[in-house]
Amino acid sequence: MKLHERIAIARGDQPADLLLTNLQLVNVYTGEVYPSEVAIAGSRIVGVGPGYEAHQTLDLEGRFLAPGFIDAHVHIESSLCTPPEFARAVLVRGVTTVITDPHEIANVLGLEGVRLMLNAAKNGLLSMYVMASSCVPATHMETSGAALSADDLVGLLQSRWVLGLAEMMNYPGLVFGDAEVLRKVEAFAQGVLDGHCPGLSGKQLSAYRAAGIGSDHECTTVEEAREKLRVGMTLFIREATNAHNLDALLPVVTPQNSRRICFCTDDRQPADLLDEGSIDHMVRRAIAQGIAPVEAIRMATLNTAEYFRLHGYGAVSPGYHADLIAFEDLQAPHAALVFRGGQLVAQAGQLVARFQPPPLSEVRSSMNIHWEGLDFSIPAQGEQIRVIGSIPGQLVTEHRSGQRGSKAVWPWRTRPAIC
Repeated sequence: MKLHERIAIARGDQPADLLLTNLQLVNVYTGEVYPSEVAIAGSRIVGVGPGYEAHQTLDLEGRFLAPGFIDAHVHIESSLCTPPEFARAVLVRGVTTVITDPHEIANVLGLEGVRLMLNAAKNGLLSMYVMASSCVPATHMETSGAALSADDLVGLLQSRWVLGLAEMMNYPGLVFGDAEVLRKVEAFAQGVLDGHCPGLSGKQLSAYRAAGIGSDHECTTVEEAREKLRVGMTLFIREATNAHNLDALLPVVTPQNSRRICFCTDDRQPADLLDEGSIDHMVRRAIAQGIAPVEAIRMATLNTAEYFRLHGYGAVSPGYHADLIAFEDLQAPHAALVFRGGQLVAQAGQLVARFQPPPLSEVRSSMNIHWEGLDFSIPAQGEQIRVIGSIPGQLVTEHRSGQRGSKAVWPWRTRPAIC
């Protein structure tokens, strides 16, 4: 639709394509909830308020209408699904946009894997934007099959689906001036620079922030989250399958800082996506823990859109993409209707849109293991055993040590370690 046509419909000179009526609008700009109507032409909202006409009218029967949810950081590979199948799982729950970092497939297939994900992002039911994977491999000790240099990554800037540089996991390299890490950050300086810096504090945090890194999703305590907010970072609160940080971090949220906070799932596996949900699950959980409903919805929509400079996403506003969810209970939003680009794509937890996913590109085999003759034993000398200790529900680990020679040595001497 041409711009002058959209403006004419917004003026009321021509009928819209679709008019949503009898709804309670969740306004994430003002924090209000009030009766309204929404007119849609093509894939965009053209009017909010009474007095519009349209070729088709849909009565929402008093339901609440909010912008579609946005996942601020997710590895689709962790869902064990292709992007089209992942879209089927999250769209029905009201997630209409995701920001993905394909570093898991990039670790094995390099740019070939990133381009596969970019191709899958095009013309799908889900708006899928990509952050260029900054740390492939994550450390020089990995031998997973691929490596991406600054020169490799620069070519991705030509894609309109690439928003910036994904989580800078090599925060020691950045803080202490590793030349290749600096080249990557400088190459993407005009885009969004995402962070990943568990436990970073003090002067080293200042150095990380001085490089232009804008976010972090690795906080595990209120104190850590507050320090990162104070230096101007955007906080991504995470609730993954393997890292449960939502309940621990919600106490940091205040009316004064909530505009600097977004929600993300990072790594969420099929059982959790299907049984609990995605960002919608986080919104309900936040509200149940005392966060005001509109504030929780804003952290799942407008905040994320603004951080990633996704103009036209994250609110119910004229000119914005008509990515919308309708639900019946403001205290526990469950998507009854989901619109993406002005089209009804899901209803009552089921996809209703017809969608033919694009064929996946052929990729080379990445699993070539010959088990015969492999020996996993690790010869060791000395009396002390050092092991990595896992912490249930967290990604951070412990450094544990004990006496050699027994099946179980307890208590271990422990100290925190970030892995």
